[in-house]
Amino acid sequence: MATGPATWDYRNAHHDSFGRTHYRRYGDGLVSSLGLGTYLGEPSDAVDDGYEDAILAALESGCNVLDTAINYRCQRSERVIGRALEASDVDRDAVLVATKGGFVPFDGERPDDPGRYVKEEYVDTGLVDREDLVMGSHCIAPEYIEDQLERSLVNLDLEAIDLYYVHNPETQLRENTREEVYDQLEETFVRLEERAAAGDIGHYGVATWDAFRVPQDHPSYLSLPTVVERARAAAKEAGTGGTHFRAIQLPFNVAMADAFTVDAHDTPTGAKSALWFAADAGLNVFTSASIAQGDLARELPEDVAARLNGETTVQRSINFARSAPGVTSSLVGMSDPAHVAENVTACEYDPLGAEAFDAVFE
Repeated sequence: MATGPATWDYRNAHHDSFGRTHYRRYGDGLVSSLGLGTYLGEPSDAVDDGYEDAILAALESGCNVLDTAINYRCQRSERVIGRALEASDVDRDAVLVATKGGFVPFDGERPDDPGRYVKEEYVDTGLVDREDLVMGSHCIAPEYIEDQLERSLVNLDLEAIDLYYVHNPETQLRENTREEVYDQLEETFVRLEERAAAGDIGHYGVATWDAFRVPQDHPSYLSLPTVVERARAAAKEAGTGGTHFRAIQLPFNVAMADAFTVDAHDTPTGAKSALWFAADAGLNVFTSASIAQGDLARELPEDVAARLNGETTVQRSINFARSAPGVTSSLVGMSDPAHVAENVTACEYDPLGAEAFDAVFE
């Protein structure tokens, strides 16, 4: 598991190459403001090889955040991270490894009949109660998430995972009420609190797509304050003392800035955006789709680009995402060492200050 001393040593070995605040606090340690994501790509050996090379390059270059999910590329993304960590000269405890559970994963390749696969491998075996399965592909019940956590530990070949997310819980809203989803999350949080106390995970959180960045009347909306309250209740029930709920993940980029602009989360002092609520609550924020899965590599609004540092559109897009208030690390999919080199170079520039960032939205 990542430790404070090891991540500080990693920072000390690399920080002279970067602008200010490239390394940011995560617990008692430090993590890079750029993280390597592993969502994109076919489930093939060739893509595996590209990811392994990219991960090794990233770790050597000053990026110590690796993000994945058990369903990414049919479990291959987790497995390639495990191989890369084993092959790397960088100590395991200098690296934050995050993964997710929620979507039912295939194993190695896409089956010819996905529905039959899910039924035979998960429903018929009792791993998933049919009533807990939404859209035939998503489950966040405690027993299922615990099974997925165990599989992720094997895939990653790790004794412990630093950050474990419940993956896109808003998917459950397709067939359940918000209160039912909050109840299910709390039950699962109890199990994750227990696994944190046992040392199998460092912390846990929620990775979302829509939930925290849409208005309250949106069908996919979930209240971040309520999720935090449920995590605190789970910690109390589990008897673990303070909660191990540490982080959220959500999309944020120039074209999808809702997490900063939409005040959807009620607090005693008024409604706040997801980013501001997280910052005030002491939660770490990891942004996904930080370059809009490559779309911003091709085009960035001229008035925005003029305010951002970087030699390329990709670098400027990365610097927008990691300049937002409360952001710990911005995730970018990287399966090519050349892309790693370009993206890491973005962090040689200082992020925007608060006033300069606000000016982008004027």
